[in-house]
Amino acid sequence: MNKEQIKQRMKAILALDSHPGHIATGFAVGVFISFTPFFGLHTPLAIAAAFLFRLNKLTTITGAWVNTPLTVGPALIASFKLGRFLRGLPPKPFVFAHLEWQELKVYSKSLLLGSSVIGIVAAIIAYFLCYWLVVRFRRKDPGLAELTRESIIVGEDLEQEQKQEKEIP
Repeated sequence: MNKEQIKQRMKAILALDSHPGHIATGFAVGVFISFTPFFGLHTPLAIAAAFLFRLNKLTTITGAWVNTPLTVGPALIASFKLGRFLRGLPPKPFVFAHLEWQELKVYSKSLLLGSSVIGIVAAIIAYFLCYWLVVRFRRKDPGLAELTRESIIVGEDLEQEQKQEKEIP
């Protein structure tokens, strides 16, 4: 993707006809997936998560592409080191030549633990950042601002109605 394509995709996400929280949740789940060591499966995992959890497919897939080829190496190394630390193991060199599971599986326990922790932290940050960006972007356009206001009001009303339904015997 080039810079213009990224810009157009971001505009499409920010202008989606959906609650900002729904948009941000899909993006955050995708970001979590992007930090997993299952290379080549990020997009299918994002699509599966979007269907399973009824998330927006565009935002989930876009989030899954956050960890780019330039950042995969440092993310893997950080995941491995964090995973070893959390498991109470001494530092060990992390050497890999290819991003293939056959080569990485000897490090799998530390990689999965470390990437899960880093992925959760990145997803939380991504959620709040995306939510803020959606609301801020929509303020610039009166139609989008009204859409945001209505989706927030309707979302709150639906939550209140669901609570009341549960309380009624």
